[in-house]
Amino acid sequence: MASTLPDPIPDAHAHRAAADAHTSGGSVRSGRAGGIEAHGIDHIPDAERRGRPRELFSVWAAANVNYLSLVVGGALVLMGLSLWQALAVIVAGNLFWLLTGLLAVSGPAAGAPSEVITRAMYGVLGNRVNNAVTGWMISVCYFALNLAAAATAAFSLVARTGLPVNTAVKALVVVVIAALTLAISVWGHAAIIRLYVPITLALTAVFAAVGFVVVRHADFGYVPDRPLTGTPLWAALLAGVALIASGPLSYTTSADFSRYLPRTASARAVAGWTALGGFLASVLVCGIGALAATAVDMSDPESSLQRLLPGWFRPLFLLALVLGTVALNALTAYSAGLALQAVGIRIRRSRSVLVDGTVSVCLTLYALLVSDFLDTVGNVLQLTVVLLGPSTAVYATDIVLRRNRYDGLALGDESRTGPFWYAGGFNPAGVLALGAGVAAAAVCVDSVYTGPVAAALGGVDLALPAGLVVTSAVYAVLARRTRVTG
Repeated sequence: MASTLPDPIPDAHAHRAAADAHTSGGSVRSGRAGGIEAHGIDHIPDAERRGRPRELFSVWAAANVNYLSLVVGGALVLMGLSLWQALAVIVAGNLFWLLTGLLAVSGPAAGAPSEVITRAMYGVLGNRVNNAVTGWMISVCYFALNLAAAATAAFSLVARTGLPVNTAVKALVVVVIAALTLAISVWGHAAIIRLYVPITLALTAVFAAVGFVVVRHADFGYVPDRPLTGTPLWAALLAGVALIASGPLSYTTSADFSRYLPRTASARAVAGWTALGGFLASVLVCGIGALAATAVDMSDPESSLQRLLPGWFRPLFLLALVLGTVALNALTAYSAGLALQAVGIRIRRSRSVLVDGTVSVCLTLYALLVSDFLDTVGNVLQLTVVLLGPSTAVYATDIVLRRNRYDGLALGDESRTGPFWYAGGFNPAGVLALGAGVAAAAVCVDSVYTGPVAAALGGVDLALPAGLVVTSAVYAVLARRTRVTG
């Protein structure tokens, strides 16, 4: 079985020999064991590469037809935007899927997940810190938010059966949904690729029907009673873009799902199918949420939307909400499992996924039973932009500077003499650029707290553009000075 431990160094030469043996007619170990994916953060040899870039479309489409996208789309109107302003924000925010697509091209090039490729940017030890914060912690938080969203819809399904929806039942529902999600994540990459085509088709059918009903009731000329103007309008528009962009920016791990593609796969196709799947699905569902907000109260979207739908269709709608979130969270849990390995914890990928699920269930129960769900969603999504924007910028800039040339086997070398040890295990270019970008974003944010720049601008949140621009500029300068190579 292929190593799934975070330190594949002892097998590096054997792994290279195995790949060479296959090209000369010899045997090679399989990346699968008993149907469960055997690979973790180790390099995928050419002999085990398979698939076509277009398979990525259904992976990202299925993951974005979900309840949270409905909530976020409706929230834009609740923030005081008109319908057309909200729709413009949805399109603008989802253009950040282009960055997600760009990051995905590094997967086939390296044959490694994002959690390993970023060693090139931060160094071996620096990358462990990066994975602990922007990888594992952020993934677990998103898993919990999405699980809470799915559970909310599932509670309504349970209520339709006549059972009491008390605390014990809610906890059981959360655990059951988490178990279904983690089963897909544990089974791994091949299961995700196979399952997400029918899931995408089923979800598209249901949401197309919901969209048809919503359009019939929507007010296309909707403008709030007190339209926003001037600084408050700009503040709402930029906050809305950051809210929408937090979705694609959360997938700095898109190479996790493209790394099994042959290294000869077209980079343009990999980027295009990844970005297109996420963009179209997210624009569709967020758009439905915004349209619905002109007709019903989207502060309680699940019950409000049900009132627009025929009685016989409501259970299908609720099931679709749950299924879409399961598809989304399976990707999140999969990447979180890889991130936990990349932190340096010697644990099998399948077990690391279960650890992540346990932590996420605890956070979900808190979000549902203790805190206000909508406030939690808004605060977390907007605040993560402070970290995710700069993190994405470092990764994207590195791909451009290296011309997407990564040696997957060399990236697996964590020794002090390895090419990515840099200075004491840290790459100053990546560490300083990320720090500068986070600092720039932090002083511009207006979310859980208001940074000094945002306060001076009357609440206008420039955290997203500030973090992206500063990080990219600093990394480009420092990386060129240190002669970035693959």
